[in-house]
Amino acid sequence: PPAPASAPAAPTEPPPRALGPPPLGPISPAPRAESRRATAAVCPEECDVPADTILAPLREALAACRPAVQKQVCDDIGRRLTVLGDAWTQGKLSAPVRKRMSLLVQELQQQHWDAADEIHRSLMVDHVNEVTQWLVGVKRLIAETRSLPRAEQAVVTESSAEAGPGQEEP
Repeated sequence: PPAPASAPAAPTEPPPRALGPPPLGPISPAPRAESRRATAAVCPEECDVPADTILAPLREALAACRPAVQKQVCDDIGRRLTVLGDAWTQGKLSAPVRKRMSLLVQELQQQHWDAADEIHRSLMVDHVNEVTQWLVGVKRLIAETRSLPRAEQAVVTESSAEAGPGQEEP
């Protein structure tokens, strides 16, 4: 006679394996810890930069764009730079965002447009909630500065370099 429905059936085979074998070789967290220390050692120089060190070159670029760009566009960029400055001075920006903005400004000053765009994209992808109010203005500023005639771009680069740290004459 068949077994009653309430009695559990005895398993005849082990259940199938859902996972493969564990990975071979040691798993070492040491390289990550070292890279964090290296980032922390580099970060104070680049992350604890005063807001003006970042904003001054951006505002100079905006000033260079004013003759060639619609007033409304320049005003919008200016408002967004103010939001960036406020967030920076109030400590609302994380160290990675401050570091990348420092790098972005350096690339902008050196007229490395593609590198500046790439940093902009990485900020937008990795830190969207933190940068959404002002990064659109920085992107537009990169685009407008890139489209300036070469002579006006050079003015932005030279004036930013003169004001840079370590550039003073003895």
